[in-house]
Amino acid sequence: MAMVTEVLKHLFKKRATLMYPFRDRDKIHVPEGLRGKISFNRELCIGCGLCARFCPSGAAELIEDDKGKRPVFHIDQCLFCAQCEEVCPRKAIILTREFEIASFNRSNLIIK
Repeated sequence: MAMVTEVLKHLFKKRATLMYPFRDRDKIHVPEGLRGKISFNRELCIGCGLCARFCPSGAAELIEDDKGKRPVFHIDQCLFCAQCEEVCPRKAIILTREFEIASFNRSNLIIK
């Protein structure tokens, strides 16, 4: 009987969760200091590789192409720890407040 009482008590309460995908994106409260999706500025990057060296999950890797050495970030492996942002000497890496990173295409989760 205690279980029925508990169910009835919570049956008509206001919902604690929000519908996703969000209908009113402008009304969503994003907490200050949220570490979200990586923003990378290629022009500021000097290709030092510190971001790849200090990344605990291996989400940042240093590759070499015709433009020289540069990092590639795999968002699907990222812990959002901000180590890459902290060690970047030129501040080419910034963690934004963007938190929606779900994608059906894995190539959308790679930042070059």
